[in-house]
Amino acid sequence: MGDTMSTETRPGDERFFLRAGPFGLAQLAEVSGSEVRPALEGQDGSTLFRGVAPLHVAGPEDVSFLDNRRYLPLLENTKAGAVILAPAFADKLPPKTAGLVCKTPYLAWARIAASFHPAPSSSGAQHPSAYVSEKADIGENVEIGPFAVIEDGAKIGSGTLIGAHATIGRSVEIGERCRIGSHVSLTHARVGHRVTLYPGARIGQDGFGFAVGPEGFETVPQLGLVVIEDDVEIGANSTIDRGSMRDTVIGAGTRIDNLVQIGHNARLGRCCIVVSQAGISGSTELGDFVTIAAQAGLIGHIKIGDKARVGAQCGVMSDVDAGADVIGSPAMPFREFFRNVATLRKLSKKSTD
Repeated sequence: MGDTMSTETRPGDERFFLRAGPFGLAQLAEVSGSEVRPALEGQDGSTLFRGVAPLHVAGPEDVSFLDNRRYLPLLENTKAGAVILAPAFADKLPPKTAGLVCKTPYLAWARIAASFHPAPSSSGAQHPSAYVSEKADIGENVEIGPFAVIEDGAKIGSGTLIGAHATIGRSVEIGERCRIGSHVSLTHARVGHRVTLYPGARIGQDGFGFAVGPEGFETVPQLGLVVIEDDVEIGANSTIDRGSMRDTVIGAGTRIDNLVQIGHNARLGRCCIVVSQAGISGSTELGDFVTIAAQAGLIGHIKIGDKARVGAQCGVMSDVDAGADVIGSPAMPFREFFRNVATLRKLSKKSTD
């Protein structure tokens, strides 16, 4: 085992990741929206590239990446055949390295890495141990893994992958080219196209609703659905409750990290980011492009405006204006928070003098 472990291992181990290519420099420039800056020596445009790798590991057939001035010493010594980088660093390229120059290097890196290592596509195979109801509507080329369960009335779009032990509940609708990870449970839901649910995600279970009666608690029926729009990704072991009277909605393009809880009736706009261990209580609404950082907690029935950012471990107890940045518990604007911290430090220092 020890012989196989190394701090210099190359990314994209073919035992675990699909590999495509090779690709020429012009192809990579086109897919990433980059401008080619030919190397001074040794590159005639015909070189084929076979993968991606960090600057200090990459070889002549690899594409690497730089977007931080701190790593310029690695650029000077890299053996990479091409490097994705910003215009400000283009003149630092070594003589035998071509540049893929663009204003958004990280986006270009994502596109090139995805070209070499595309997401798995459906094999169309159905494992014999899977249970698929005769009343389910299964599209073309749908892959269904071992011990998966697809119940009556479920609709699965073409090209979708259903992982091992996943459970697709009665009448659930899933769009085309989705990836449903192992042990996902999906009930009372409508899912758009190109949605990814990572292993263990729980979607559509009862929301946390109860009334107080003379002898204790009585559960309130949760009669809404979960609606997940196109191009959403939901991380491992995250949970999204179905609505009580109206639907819980996750807007198109949203990215939800692992271990996130979203309560009933919550509504997230387009392209929101919710980071690990954050909790969004019921009936809270997020606008478009909102960021909720790790371990933040939002109480119910509040509104977070478009492009607002909520800091890590923040406790949000009231509405947040569009474009605002808040931190602390209770949440307050960044400047106010750090001004309060500075004041407390001064008072503390005076009390100990």
